Order: sequence, then C-alpha cells, then structure tokens
Amino acid sequence: MKRSVILLGAAALGGCSAGAIPAARPATFVPVPGGGGAMLERVMGQTGPALTTMFGTPIADVREGTARKLQYGNATCVLDAYLYPNGKGEPVVSYVDARQTDGSPIDRASCVGALQIGKRK
Repeated sequence: MKRSVILLGAAALGGCSAGAIPAARPATFVPVPGGGGAMLERVMGQTGPALTTMFGTPIADVREGTARKLQYGNATCVLDAYLYPNGKGEPVVSYVDARQTDGSPIDRASCVGALQIGKRK
C-alpha cells in the first residue's frame, strides 16, 4: 500500500517536470523613433486634455476620488496613464504602465511611440 502511494505521488510530480512548462516567448520589439526617454517624457506631467490631443479619445476613463486613469490602445499596445492632483491645478500624469495587447510586457516608451505613430495614420 505504501509503495503504491509513493509511486502515485512520484507519477503526479512527474507532470511538473521542465518539459511540461511552456517556453516563454519574447516580447515583440517596437522601435521608438527619436529615443525612448524623450517619448516617455512627453507623457509625464501632462493633463488629460493634453493626452487626448496626443493619442485621441481614450478607450477607458476611470475616476476614483481625485485620481484618474486614462487608457489608450491600438493593435500594438495598451497604455495606462495615471493622473493625480498636483497642488491646486488639474491632475497630471504621475505614472504610466504599458503592455502588449496579449498582456505581454512592452517598454512604456515604445508603447507611447506606437500610439503616436498609429494616430498619424
């Protein structure tokens, strides 16, 4: 009985071998025209209307208290811009997050560039 329990446990753990884990696939590279840091700096500190001018109408606009999240996307990526109050003025972008449309990681600056290129088309 003990032997069959051990064999059953070993068989169950055998399914956890490295061969059962799918290989990670690399993220798609999106070239950034004009340098990545400059692209990201164009977004940081901007207001909601300035982002709308840059990227068009957001696909989501979520407000929670004084914070706001504007989401922009195209076939390449999704960009979340988080706006927070800065003194008594209008909320400004304090943080951005980006991902490919399938959820894979992408460089934030590359996503900003892809969204701006997509808007020009």
